[in-house]
Amino acid sequence: MPISSAMAVKASSRINSMFRILWLSAIVGMLAACGSVPLPPEPPIPTAPSAPRGAPPLATPEDGAPLPPARIQGRTRWQPVRWAELPGFTDDALNEAWNAWIRGCERPVPALARLCPEVRQLSIGTPEEQRAWMMQRLQPYRVEPLAGNESLLTGYYEPQLDASRMPTAAQQVPLYRPPADLATRRPWYSRQDIDTAPQARAALRGREIAYVADPLDALALQIQGSGRLRITEADGRVSNVRLAFAGSNEQPYRSVGGWLLQQGATRDASWPGIKAWARANPQRLNELLWSNPRVTFFREEPLSEFDAAFGPRGAQGVALTPGRSVAIEKDSLPYGTPLWLSSPGPLLNLNRLVFAQDTGTAIVGPLRADYFVGWGDQAGEVAGRLKQPLALWVLWPR
Repeated sequence: MPISSAMAVKASSRINSMFRILWLSAIVGMLAACGSVPLPPEPPIPTAPSAPRGAPPLATPEDGAPLPPARIQGRTRWQPVRWAELPGFTDDALNEAWNAWIRGCERPVPALARLCPEVRQLSIGTPEEQRAWMMQRLQPYRVEPLAGNESLLTGYYEPQLDASRMPTAAQQVPLYRPPADLATRRPWYSRQDIDTAPQARAALRGREIAYVADPLDALALQIQGSGRLRITEADGRVSNVRLAFAGSNEQPYRSVGGWLLQQGATRDASWPGIKAWARANPQRLNELLWSNPRVTFFREEPLSEFDAAFGPRGAQGVALTPGRSVAIEKDSLPYGTPLWLSSPGPLLNLNRLVFAQDTGTAIVGPLRADYFVGWGDQAGEVAGRLKQPLALWVLWPR
């Protein structure tokens, strides 16, 4: 919904009252920062100037000030715009995004670090106060590719699987730690080699973390780069752990869905469609799996109750927030950048604040994003089908 200039004036009038309560939230801000890496010295928080009694509300930069020049970043042009251009800006529940912003402040780039003290203090602000602060402190820029105009939003998730520490009749598909000679052989053995070549199998002996039942679930976990396991231990105890990315065999990534399309085997190359084809064609399962030679190796991490409320750590080095973290092409959109994302589509209708906190080998293109949906089967169903047009705006400090 476009923002009228009257709304912008109304929002700015709250800045004065908002800053008067910020000192009360200092302790909350410090708690939210626990466990973060050291930040640069924090500048003093600006105090909004007071308006004389009976005077009109303070003006914001939206009230007609000249726009800054365009910026070139990587393969994109950042074109400055007014806040009114951002679809649905008045409707987003910004307080739901604030945890993702606080997590991003654990490892901010220098240009964004100076905002982090205020971000932490606004963690107890209302969405209206957060929105008014954003309009005061940030300038929106429309992201435009320097070449071409292709845009695409896809989804990714964290698989959640039952597993066993030892192979059983039902669970025989291993998930591995990196082999000891991974750095000495590049690329390392392919997926087919790991299944069939004695040298590859010997190199991975004793590197098994756990075993799962479905080879396609193991493949999905490798493609996503991390996952959650509910492991039955040898003594019968059950442990909840996270498998985090620890390396790969550096073979080229090939889409198994793309392979099926090339074979003319299916018209539905979504992940649910791939699994349906595999159930109907079990004799060709290895052929499907081996079409993607890339294999991911993992490290095991404990999954505390607090960690379970967030996703794995993305490439920025901070835990991902479902629905608020995206993977991007890092040369065009620096890690930690707040973004306004708009993607009206048949599966999800999205107009919301998100953060560039991850990347991936498949994220190629300046107007390309992978939306972190969450974890478990339902998230996997959405992520496996999400493919929609995308528009992005960078929200950069003034």
